[in-house]
Amino acid sequence: MVTIDLIMKKKVNTMDNLSIFKRNNSLLNIVYWLCLITIMYNIIEGIVALFFGFHDRTIALFGFGLDSFVEVISGIGIGHMIWRMKWNPVISWDKFERQSLFVAGIFFYILTVGLVIGSTLILIYNVKPNTTKIGIIISLLSILTTWILFRSKSRVGRELSLESVLADSDCTKTCIYMSVVLFVSSIFYNVFEISYIDVMGCISIAFFTFWKGKEAIEKARGLNQNIINR
Repeated sequence: MVTIDLIMKKKVNTMDNLSIFKRNNSLLNIVYWLCLITIMYNIIEGIVALFFGFHDRTIALFGFGLDSFVEVISGIGIGHMIWRMKWNPVISWDKFERQSLFVAGIFFYILTVGLVIGSTLILIYNVKPNTTKIGIIISLLSILTTWILFRSKSRVGRELSLESVLADSDCTKTCIYMSVVLFVSSIFYNVFEISYIDVMGCISIAFFTFWKGKEAIEKARGLNQNIINR
């Protein structure tokens, strides 16, 4: 009887482990697709924002577009990590992922400097945007999209207890703040048509790019940081 009980317990444990494995693998697939959606959305958003930012002479929208492309670099690193986790247990960042984060951090810093210089030149030469209506539309779409992505990443990250996914969701939350800044500055300029409003929006975006650069480089330097928070 004792032997039979032990066999039954082992079968139950095996079935439970198999169920947990299938559930975790399913959640990892969700996270992977969320990463792909984030990358593709940022590419499209970046192209549109850069085009209309240049065409309409709004530096806030132009800077927002540049940030979207830097986000792609960071997203590729996270996506690569999730891809590895789908096939093998992962407990640390690999070289490619650390380099992706470090490069993204450097580009965030460069972008910050560029936005500050650009804003200064616009103030000196008193360049006014033609319109900020496209900025309103893009920021609204971005707020909606990033909010959905943030909620989804946070939920799955908590269920998997994955610190890396939760950190990525925090980065997405910062993107929401940037979208709100773009929306507010675009709305205010569209109403009052005062040039420094667009510049203030750009400077605010520069603050967030500096913050994201700092976080990315700190993560990249944490070579022994575990991905799974147990």
